[in-house]
Amino acid sequence: MPHLDDYEIRMLDILQRDGRKPISEIAQEIGLSNTPCTRRFEALQEAGIIKGFSAQVSRRAVGLMVEVFVQVRLVSHSDGSPEKFIAAVQRMDEVSACWTMTGDYDFLLHVMVPEVDDLNGFVMHRLMRLSGVRDVHTQLVLQNIKGPGHVPLAHLER
Repeated sequence: MPHLDDYEIRMLDILQRDGRKPISEIAQEIGLSNTPCTRRFEALQEAGIIKGFSAQVSRRAVGLMVEVFVQVRLVSHSDGSPEKFIAAVQRMDEVSACWTMTGDYDFLLHVMVPEVDDLNGFVMHRLMRLSGVRDVHTQLVLQNIKGPGHVPLAHLER
């Protein structure tokens, strides 16, 4: 784990809340001048701690009314099925995130589609037809209470 000082931790916290905030404002907020703040910002990027910046798009505003988590279990792990499944999922626009998991299922997918009929088509005609897929379990999101959110930083503070 990299050693981050209080300035860097505060900078990360600010950037998670507002990634468009100018360095000059961040510097003022954390009590540094622009030059050392810029150096720290660049160092955080070079170290891979800051991975990039993106817009948070409202799924509903763009017509994606159905959000689900899909658990997928494969038939086998020794026949190349995991690699084939991962490659297929990476090409599926409906899948916004995918994780490998411990427990009863091998993968957890975060999926967004316009309507329930689209979910049915995605699960029955695309996901279940992938080679090596044993079974699928879907969970419909009723309401998003929190997230996707920030990376917790409290454990870095001294």
